[in-house]
Amino acid sequence: MATPEEMAESMIRNLPEKTGKSLDQWIALLNGQSLDKHGDILRWLKTEHGMTHGFANLVSIKFREGDQPPAVDLVAAQYAGPKAALRPIHDALMDAVTGFGGDVELAPKKTYVSLRRAKQFGIVQASTRTRVDIGINLKGAEPTKRLEAAGSFNAMVSHRVRVASVDEVDDELIGWLRAAYEGAGK
Repeated sequence: MATPEEMAESMIRNLPEKTGKSLDQWIALLNGQSLDKHGDILRWLKTEHGMTHGFANLVSIKFREGDQPPAVDLVAAQYAGPKAALRPIHDALMDAVTGFGGDVELAPKKTYVSLRRAKQFGIVQASTRTRVDIGINLKGAEPTKRLEAAGSFNAMVSHRVRVASVDEVDDELIGWLRAAYEGAGK
């Protein structure tokens, strides 16, 4: 099943065939209008240009995102400024996780990176200036001093590991992530 991001990309690729214009062309047209509310943009695209609701919704969302950085830049933003020293931890984790298999999907969000297979198995988040939190879905695993229950950290994961240096990206942590990855394929 395609992710929402993959579905949006497919719609963007199909815009010229289905609507006669590319996303950039629609955005340029919208820039010439004095529309900024989602409903107003939808109404204009549907009534003035005969666009279907799905395509109008997509164009409106992309137009209103404006200068949002692409997904690749979300990671750079997470590790900018005072959190820059944490980037090697992130990179070491990504190197290890992508080695699990070709079906690993890294889905950057504004504040974290989602680790997915058939479903999410973990997240990587630069939580403070001195620590990266790794959320792991290991339902049924007993918490330990290091592999703590997620608690209020994030409801999308069952456990959390706090990592303050790249040396802590060790076999034990990678083993927990691998177990979560294997469980996410079921």
